Parts: sequence; structure tokens; C-alpha cells
Amino acid sequence: MSSLKEQLKSDLTSAMKSRNEVETSTLRMTLAAIMNAEVAGDQAIELTNDQVLAVVGAEAKKRAESADIYKEAGRQDAEAAERAELAVLERYLPAQMTDADLEKIIESAIAEAASQGLTGPKAMGAVVKVVRGQAGASADGAKIANMVKSKLG
Repeated sequence: MSSLKEQLKSDLTSAMKSRNEVETSTLRMTLAAIMNAEVAGDQAIELTNDQVLAVVGAEAKKRAESADIYKEAGRQDAEAAERAELAVLERYLPAQMTDADLEKIIESAIAEAASQGLTGPKAMGAVVKVVRGQAGASADGAKIANMVKSKLG
């Protein structure tokens, strides 16, 4: 069993004992999403630590998007609830890369693509692929794509 999944279960038990409602419900939903991912295919599998991390990341992204939607709709109570759940999930995710570090990776990837004859919008796919490979889970894919697009165009 993956260590992150064990950590989530352990933290759920602690949250239940301390009667922390937000943490309890968030961890329950996340563990349910992990279990759904484990039984989603033709046969049940045990997710690796990286796969569990991907599920936690997807859950965090859902919370962030929901919070933004609630903010636009002027629903501060719902936005605050989503942000509280997001804060719980972010404890399990790797630290996000700073914009400056991401820009350095993007600029070197653009230079590499240019040396292969790819420039402008044609280089977008190749550059994003290289940047995502180097940044890993520490940078959001949409953020990478937007930054690459602004640098190329």
C-alpha cells in the first residue's frame, strides 16, 4: 500500500478524533476518490504513491476551480468552504514551483526548440512537453501552457 494513502487514512483518524469537520469530510472524499480510481479499470489495482498524488492533485484542482466560480458568483461562504478544503489537500501536495523558476525552465526549453528549428506557435507542443517533464507535479499544466504561449507569441 502506498505511504501517502496510509498517511491520508491516519490523518483521517486524527481528524475524526479531534472532531475537525472540514478535515474529516475532505479526507473522506479524497480517500473515496482514491478507492474509485483503484476500481475504475477492468480489475482492481493498488495505486502507486505517484498515482495517489495525482488523485489528490485532481481533487485540489477541483476545489480551486470551484472556489473561483463561487467567488465570481459572489458566494463568499461557499468559496471559503472550498478554500478550506483546498488548504487541507495542499498539505499532501509537493510545493509549487515559483514563477521565476518556471520561467527559467521555459526559456531554456524555448532555446532548445529554437535550436531544432521550432519557433513561434509551432514550438508550443514541444516546449510544453519538455517543461512538464522537468517541472513534474510542482507546476500546473494550464499555468505552464499559458506562460509558454505568452513567451512564444
